[in-house]
Amino acid sequence: MSNIRLCRDNEHGPILTIVNAAAEAYRGAISADCWHEPYMSLQELDGEIAAGVEFWGYEGEGKLIGVMGIQPVRDVDLIRHAYVLPGSQRGGVGAALLHHLRRLSARQMLVGTWAAAAWAIRFYSNHGFELVAPERKAELLKAYWTITERQIETSVVLANPPLPDKSLTDSSSSSGTVTK
Repeated sequence: MSNIRLCRDNEHGPILTIVNAAAEAYRGAISADCWHEPYMSLQELDGEIAAGVEFWGYEGEGKLIGVMGIQPVRDVDLIRHAYVLPGSQRGGVGAALLHHLRRLSARQMLVGTWAAAAWAIRFYSNHGFELVAPERKAELLKAYWTITERQIETSVVLANPPLPDKSLTDSSSSSGTVTK
């Protein structure tokens, strides 16, 4: 039996195992200056959770085999840290997690990923997300994520539902809700 559930406080080890094993796909695909080992440390995971990332897990045969986070940030929900153990990939685990998180939210959802991760872009595109225009991605990354300039340069943003012609941050700025 497989199911999706909120990750427990005592599951930081399994979460890190999944993230770091699956993130090996980035090695050699993303710029060397963006790769680090481990890809996510315990301190980074704790920081993400403290910043409001809520991790959901896909359990198969009594153990976590996939994780995906959701983080509310002002007027959107971010999909964060979506990873499936390599031996369980391409079996619907990521799709099930994404569908579950999509059902939890009635808000605009954004996901940021490495521009070089064509497989990740394809996954999100196949599940209703659309690439944000390049001229808007830096603005969104700066408004909704806390990342380095180098990450901004080497990342893309996808949206579901697709963004309207006017930028989210432009419309939010007029109400004074966007802080950078």
